[in-house]
Amino acid sequence: MRPGFLFIFLLLSSLAGSSRTIKVREPVRFLALGDSYTIGQSVAITDRWPSQFLNGLTNLGYNVGELKIIAQTGWRTDNLKSAIGEQLPLTGYNLVSLLIGVNNQFQGGSSTAYANEFEDLLRQAILLAGGSPRHVFVLSIPDYAFTPFGNGNPAISDEIDEFNEINRIISEEYQVSYIDITPISRKGLAQPDLVASDGLHPSGLMYDQWVQEILKCIEKDVGMSDNQLNESKVSFSLLNRYLKLNNTGSEAGLAIYDVNGKKIIEDRLPMGDLKTLNLSGLTGGLYFLVVRNQKRMIYKTKLLLF
Repeated sequence: MRPGFLFIFLLLSSLAGSSRTIKVREPVRFLALGDSYTIGQSVAITDRWPSQFLNGLTNLGYNVGELKIIAQTGWRTDNLKSAIGEQLPLTGYNLVSLLIGVNNQFQGGSSTAYANEFEDLLRQAILLAGGSPRHVFVLSIPDYAFTPFGNGNPAISDEIDEFNEINRIISEEYQVSYIDITPISRKGLAQPDLVASDGLHPSGLMYDQWVQEILKCIEKDVGMSDNQLNESKVSFSLLNRYLKLNNTGSEAGLAIYDVNGKKIIEDRLPMGDLKTLNLSGLTGGLYFLVVRNQKRMIYKTKLLLF
């Protein structure tokens, strides 16, 4: 991004926010780009946030395929750009994430250089996702000041905020979903179990909280509304916490998941019958209703409880 335009965006967009959803196409072929936070330094492979994210999608009924991670501890934006170039061509990915910049800050890199290199990487990510910004999402840089290593240093937080303002503005310019996980990272000193054993990087528990935020933004990319999946003959209504389901097709099973991918309710949905579920015991928030027959998922929609 040209410095003059960046300055204008920083001035005019302080009240702007990104409410864009992340389009998820099946089968999901996910490419995660980044540094130590994406490769999951000091946590098990299964605790890395990209792995937990795909598990969450699977639990919500998505058909999940390949996961590829291009990331390494210590990488700056220029390192990541070089690594991507070495692995080209990268084809067939329909979901791409980008989280990069902490090492630019840690190693004293300039914000102007970061802006230019981050924009190049974001353009590359969009191309790798088939040219669609809706299939790309950016995660903000975590604040390592809130770890034993950072020891609450406010100067670190100020610089992280500066770099995050840059990547947020650029993400919005390219109409890419932006997931702000920095507030979660700032729980690290108050909740030590959110920090890995190295005293610097997130633990699997913190990565799980990141995934919760990402899952809130996903939207199935099927070219139709959720309740028109395949040849589904399921319809629903939700009034005063009573969920009514009408199934004019074959017998199926239903499940309701929270945003963590945890199954909250499981039941049968008989053929040609009206099913009523009382959801008054659930806390307010976003849930996912999934209906499957013996072969596949036939219906999926979101439920927002107040």
